[in-house]
Amino acid sequence: MAKKKRQLFLRYCYTKLGSPTQVVMTNPILTAIVGAFMDTRSSAKLINSFVRRNGIDLGDYIQERYRCFNDFFTRQIKSGARPIDPDPEALISPCDGRLSAYRISSDSEFYIKDNYYNVEDLVGGDEIAAEYLNGICLVLRLAVDNYHRYCYIDDGFKSRNYHIRGKYHSVQPVVVRKKPVFMQNTREYCVLETENFGTVTQIEVGACLVGKIANHHEAGVMHRGAEKGMFLFGGSTIVLLFKEGTVSIPEEIFELTEKGKETEIRYGSAIGRKA
Repeated sequence: MAKKKRQLFLRYCYTKLGSPTQVVMTNPILTAIVGAFMDTRSSAKLINSFVRRNGIDLGDYIQERYRCFNDFFTRQIKSGARPIDPDPEALISPCDGRLSAYRISSDSEFYIKDNYYNVEDLVGGDEIAAEYLNGICLVLRLAVDNYHRYCYIDDGFKSRNYHIRGKYHSVQPVVVRKKPVFMQNTREYCVLETENFGTVTQIEVGACLVGKIANHHEAGVMHRGAEKGMFLFGGSTIVLLFKEGTVSIPEEIFELTEKGKETEIRYGSAIGRKA
């Protein structure tokens, strides 16, 4: 019921009548205010109702007394609850979520939910865009009930984090169809030089009321399955860009994406293989 109400509210916000509400909801100032409140002790009172409303199963998580809502939202998983696929040539999912897959055309264009995208749009006009012609774009959408920490997909080296300021549209499919949110929202990206998949760009996209994208490391060595960062309150998305001929993704995932369906995946599970 809570999910249905959210969907109806979002549909309203993205109509002509609801556009003033949309302006308020996507404003970075509102997100900053909500994010700050979610770090206070008073916000802990929201946890129990949030769990009930969203049907969250806490069985996989370490039980503890949360100081604030964001402590709960970024709660730690129990050891062994998200095993990392042991095959080093398996492409592991960096997070829990829902997966969509897109082929990047020869002019670096692709479409997500009826909206046109270009690699340059995602990374703020960076010159790396040309490297991904004919490659693959994976979009992993985290819902509010998912584990909101994410890991490195392979061993190798990472660049510094590049921050791009923007708005905070929801990443729900109903909104993604109406707005090119992945090039309008606040986001961070880095370039991963991986052992098995070549040069990969990873982009963390903030969403409505996400207070912060918290990446733990700047440039340096990375290890497959090690925690890369976390999203504070709200839904959010990770986008992965792969060069041509570096990774093999099951055709079924592309077919489901074309039908508008997402594939549910879990942190550490295999979603593809080295090409």
